[in-house]
Amino acid sequence: MHIDRREFLRGAAGTGCVLALELSFFRFIGGGEVYAAEVERLVRSTCSPNCTGACGFKARVTNGRISTLIQAADYPEDSYNPRGCLRGLSMTDLIYGRDRLKYPLIRTGERGSGEFRRASWDEALDYAAGRLKEITGKYGPEAIGATIQVPGTGYVQKGALVALAGLARWTMHHGYDQNGDLPMFWPMTFGVQSEELESLEWINARTTMIFGSNVIQTRLPDAHHLLEAKRRGRVVVVDPDFCSTAAKADEWLPIKADTDAALALGMARIIIERKLYDAEFLRDFTDFPILVRQDNGKRLLAGEVADLAMEASTRNVPEYRRLFVISSGGVLRILDPENLAATGAELEGEFEVRLADGSSVKVHTVLTALKKVLADYDLDTVATITGLEAGQIERVAVDAATNTPIHIIYGASNYQWYNGDLKGRALSLLPVLTGSIGKSGAGISTYAGQYRIRFDLKSWWFPEGSQLNWVAYLHFLQGKGPNYPQHGIKAMVGAWGNPFDQHNMSNILKDRAASGELEFIMTTDFQMTTSCLWSDVVFPAPSWYEKHDLTATILHPYLQLQQPAIKPLFESRSELWIFRELAKRLNPEFEQHFFPELDDNEAALEVIEMLLANGGMETAGITLAMLQKGPVRLHSPAPGDRQVPFYEQVAHRKPFPPLSYPAPIKATGQFLRSGRIEFYKDEDLFITEGEQLPVHKETYADTEYKVNPQNRGRYTLRFVTKNSLYRVHSTHSNNSILLELQDNKAKVFLNPAEAAARGIVSGDLVQIHNDRGRTRAYAVLDPGCSAGTAIFEEGWWSRYLGGEGYNSLTFPWIKPLHEIYFVPGMWSPTTVWNECLVDVRRMSA
Repeated sequence: MHIDRREFLRGAAGTGCVLALELSFFRFIGGGEVYAAEVERLVRSTCSPNCTGACGFKARVTNGRISTLIQAADYPEDSYNPRGCLRGLSMTDLIYGRDRLKYPLIRTGERGSGEFRRASWDEALDYAAGRLKEITGKYGPEAIGATIQVPGTGYVQKGALVALAGLARWTMHHGYDQNGDLPMFWPMTFGVQSEELESLEWINARTTMIFGSNVIQTRLPDAHHLLEAKRRGRVVVVDPDFCSTAAKADEWLPIKADTDAALALGMARIIIERKLYDAEFLRDFTDFPILVRQDNGKRLLAGEVADLAMEASTRNVPEYRRLFVISSGGVLRILDPENLAATGAELEGEFEVRLADGSSVKVHTVLTALKKVLADYDLDTVATITGLEAGQIERVAVDAATNTPIHIIYGASNYQWYNGDLKGRALSLLPVLTGSIGKSGAGISTYAGQYRIRFDLKSWWFPEGSQLNWVAYLHFLQGKGPNYPQHGIKAMVGAWGNPFDQHNMSNILKDRAASGELEFIMTTDFQMTTSCLWSDVVFPAPSWYEKHDLTATILHPYLQLQQPAIKPLFESRSELWIFRELAKRLNPEFEQHFFPELDDNEAALEVIEMLLANGGMETAGITLAMLQKGPVRLHSPAPGDRQVPFYEQVAHRKPFPPLSYPAPIKATGQFLRSGRIEFYKDEDLFITEGEQLPVHKETYADTEYKVNPQNRGRYTLRFVTKNSLYRVHSTHSNNSILLELQDNKAKVFLNPAEAAARGIVSGDLVQIHNDRGRTRAYAVLDPGCSAGTAIFEEGWWSRYLGGEGYNSLTFPWIKPLHEIYFVPGMWSPTTVWNECLVDVRRMSA
């Protein structure tokens, strides 16, 4: 009998569950004595750090204490079983570890000193409410800034903070751009926040191309789907470094860092020149047939054309759409943005058009304009830019275009650059040209965090009368920008994050805290993180095994419950309870939204039922009772409720974009005026920057080199922060089990030649530095690390780095194109961690 590893684990998990349920009936013999076993029970919950895994776990509870965490292995589709990794399995180290917050704390020493005194809940809440009222009175409510982190890891508890902030009229920062996880090519090209295939769909791709994502290390519960995709088709990894995923691929392209746009444009040129594209798909679902004026670079509007102006004046379309012009059968026609029916439009061509004012103008199609751009990306030029062989580029392009559907996985380490949006727009050409959109196993996916809201949640998150002042986090760091409060941000209200370590330019926060510019800092957490150390009041919260919540993720389309396996430890209380108590103290009328007549567990269940009932098509028919039995698949327009991005747009010809919760369609519809996938952008700034169509631009030209030209020679290493096998960002940084596996040392990976040039040998303690900050780690010499790179595994708390956080090296660069529109967490300035130059030197003994 053959049993593979996953079947063994599945069986072992099931056996463990049976044994756990039966242990109260067993008697054990040991030490010459017979004694009754402790009564045990199993509680199904969900592991919920921001890793996108959202793995079901069963907590074995013995006399009120979690003794073991077991992979639940209860997903209806067997391929999703079991789920979990060593981080989730070792979560008890955090639940019962030395950094567990036990009771409310009020600061007594200097900020950052860690000097606190124990306080009662009433005292701490009264103190916090008093300070928040004081700041509101002095500066207005918008001077209080809160952050909403990763909604999918807990719609109930996180919604409590959003609801309070809205009722109190505070400023809110969206976690998607704060964490640098917002891929800006999505709204530019597809009009959505982001979209992804569920991992079970990976196996239906015939070509999988991975750019800057180390799936084998960072998506462990789903990695077997990638290996199955390799068995059925072909997996190509494009990465400067020989990561573990590259080791599993059919082919590795060791590209020069941040040159992916050039590679994608070179491949697109080959696909177009050899006519390997899907012409009908391009005509019906993209902007390629739209005519563009050659005099000003703007798309031709029907109202400008002599023969179409009268008809255009009678058309009634939503205010966020525009009536553009195509040529069909040699006749100019209006392209209907609300109807994706076949048009028979010409994809290529140049024309002269008579305008309504009597003048004439030359125009060409978007595809014709693209071909002119692609003329600069011949194979030899692309090979020079990327460091790849011309023959390999050509072969991979042809192979991909003739083995569809194509699925591209575009990782955060690749788009967290200043021009990451250009790379995403260029890479999107590959699935779009081949018609690999809206089909099983097709598309482009970015798996970064659990931000994308999977259903309508306004009934809980946005109570009647609430209003949030949304400010992009980078504008907060820079102290200016749209909606920035007149008097600045004077208070930080934080939860589910560790910004004093984990976020861009964390030293700015420490400087503002030390100077008193931040007058009040409040943090809710279950661990004594660095951010807690810098706070004025700290509220202890439960872990996800001590409270009720509702979770969802992008890698599998299942709703799941967090359920309390044990009571909240020590004096910790759920975030719903904490923010309800604050609401009562700030304004008794606010409390009514939080079910004050119920205890917080009952209130959380009431919220879950409310969310399910009002969640829209995605949650229709799903009940709390169903979720209490196990995970339930969310509904989608695709067959079998599969998560296939843009299925409805392609199969049912519905205009782009689909809805991105919670924004209304009029907010995101303006991103795609044509109602189609768009590669040509004609807002004035796109034209000024020469980015109407995707192009390749030199790294650091608009950032490090522009600010200080001497940095070209001074700092010569790219500081790339990648996700670790041992942490989920800041979570598990203090996990003693995982620290032991890392020798209790933070590490920086260097190419041996780079290390030798600096007199560094393996194991040396080194300082990573630039003119903004510094941190330290132990050197690992890795021949798979490309020259010119220093790779640091992010998530370390400052206390493991000599007190100097690794994000002090970064800078909050803002690309102006990201400020053209502002829809929170969708079109917004986003952190570009990897746009950072450093050097490394050996520290003396």
